[in-house]
Amino acid sequence: MIHWQLYPKSASMPTHLALLIEVLKKHSTQIDSTTHEKLESNDVLAVLRNDLKSMGFKVESGKRAKERVRVPVLFGKDGKVEKSFAVDAFHEETSTVLEVEAGRGFINYQFLKDFFEACSMQDVNYLAIDMRNVYIKGHDFERADAFFDTLYVSGRLSIPLKGLLLIGY
Repeated sequence: MIHWQLYPKSASMPTHLALLIEVLKKHSTQIDSTTHEKLESNDVLAVLRNDLKSMGFKVESGKRAKERVRVPVLFGKDGKVEKSFAVDAFHEETSTVLEVEAGRGFINYQFLKDFFEACSMQDVNYLAIDMRNVYIKGHDFERADAFFDTLYVSGRLSIPLKGLLLIGY
């Protein structure tokens, strides 16, 4: 089953993020973490790839430099990109980064690294993180949701994103 939470909770769901949720729902039987325990993030991305591309996302196709999708962070002399981060998918028109996580999504706090990187990227307004509902008896989506809930409710950080969509698969 697909679960999701949009942050801040006071924001209404943008159409492009609602469509992203529908893509995951369409493929839920193929990626459901309760039945596909060994599915890795690249496997999930492969299932979603064609639908993401049809939505206008640039999608990582492999781990070689030319197959990765990079989003700029810092610019140097003559506007040359000095620092960028690789993402699983990027939708330029809506300024949306998509990261798909599996096993290390919560355990290694990859979801927080994704959040930090998206906050650092130039011209990124939205971040969607797809992560497992269940991993080794842990409820990863629920744990990450509680973490982001605390972060947003506390109001202690200025978050440069218009929205964060956490999706559990």
